[in-house]
Amino acid sequence: MNIPKSSVPRIVIIGGGFAGVNFAKALGNKPVQLILLDKHNYHTFQPLLYQVSSSGLEPDSIAYPLRKILKTYKNSFFRLADVEEVQPENKQVVTSIGTLDYDYLVIATGTKTNYFGNASIEAHSMPMKSVPQALNIRSLILQNFEKAVIAKSNDDKKSYLNFVIVGGGPTGVELAGAIAELKNYVLPREYHDLNSKDVQIHLLEGSDRVLPPFSEHASKKAEEFLKSLGVIVHTNVEVTNYDGEIVTTNSHLSFKTETVVWAAGVTGAPIKGLKAASIKDKTNRYIVNRYSQVEGYSSIFAIGDIAYMATKDFPNGHPQVAQPAIQQGKFLAKNIMRMINKEGLKLFSYFDKGSMATIGRNKAVVDLKYFKFGGFFAWFIWMFVHLMSLVGFRNRVIVFFNWTYNYINFDKAARLIIRPFKK
Repeated sequence: MNIPKSSVPRIVIIGGGFAGVNFAKALGNKPVQLILLDKHNYHTFQPLLYQVSSSGLEPDSIAYPLRKILKTYKNSFFRLADVEEVQPENKQVVTSIGTLDYDYLVIATGTKTNYFGNASIEAHSMPMKSVPQALNIRSLILQNFEKAVIAKSNDDKKSYLNFVIVGGGPTGVELAGAIAELKNYVLPREYHDLNSKDVQIHLLEGSDRVLPPFSEHASKKAEEFLKSLGVIVHTNVEVTNYDGEIVTTNSHLSFKTETVVWAAGVTGAPIKGLKAASIKDKTNRYIVNRYSQVEGYSSIFAIGDIAYMATKDFPNGHPQVAQPAIQQGKFLAKNIMRMINKEGLKLFSYFDKGSMATIGRNKAVVDLKYFKFGGFFAWFIWMFVHLMSLVGFRNRVIVFFNWTYNYINFDKAARLIIRPFKK
């Protein structure tokens, strides 16, 4: 790997998401050697992936080069690699480009889409966990609009214009609202030979309300906003299969569609090599203590979505969103320096800053500890928080410009089929 030997402790970080990046930044230029490994050379701002999928933003607006993040830290190195295995007995990481020794290992691999063992759904539906996947969804949506224009039968046209989103969490709700805006604002002006009323957007949620992790007030407001945009919301409905043409459910409902976006859940992305007892059943997350140490190991840590840290306030682990990952990354950096300096470790405590989701233009919901509200003010707060959370000044400027342009012109300018998608 051409990593120079060092007289200071070597810390290997697997994953350049929110947890891994914030951990690395907190140890920048400290007396350690940092090696960040990732299969992509960029950090993805996942909360805005849905805007890439719905043509609101270009991918370079929400992605940022990992080397650029680390460029001012002389003690840091980045390697583009797939991590294949951890060998804790040798304190080594085996990757696609070689084997690397470590003194401390930080696993921040995040999650992957959970299909709950259904191979047919996995083969035919569209996940949205990465930039390439978001671009695939964008291409498919736009291709289906073009195919609907020349469809030979009304049945085929309906299939192209029928969009099914499975999962009523923040990802599903936000994407449904964004596609509804394409239907309401773009199609009537640019697709004169299509009737926008023929476009149907179905949001399917297995529980009794959308946004299940949010308050009932937020769920109710979100459903009202979705319906006002023309989204058809189905609660208490679970998808049992999708064969590429027909969606079947546990109820009488079925849908003929060319587009199914699967946002029904995630599962951890653990790495081969650690003991099975270290992984929480069903969720596939590493069981960690409040120092973020993986169960059974003193020098291996897990942070972010891959970490299952049960506490009194969060008996099922912390929510798999950006804030716990950011806070755990920064906190673990301090604790590892305490370990190196042979000082006592401190227990991690998550500060919940609240939850928010947007449902299109002027519509959002915000859940804070003592306040819950929705509408324009919530939408403004959502925009400000996400804008300031983006990595890099350039990205903030570009996203702000795009949002301003889209708001004034009722448009989504990134409607380009750069890379046609084939099922």
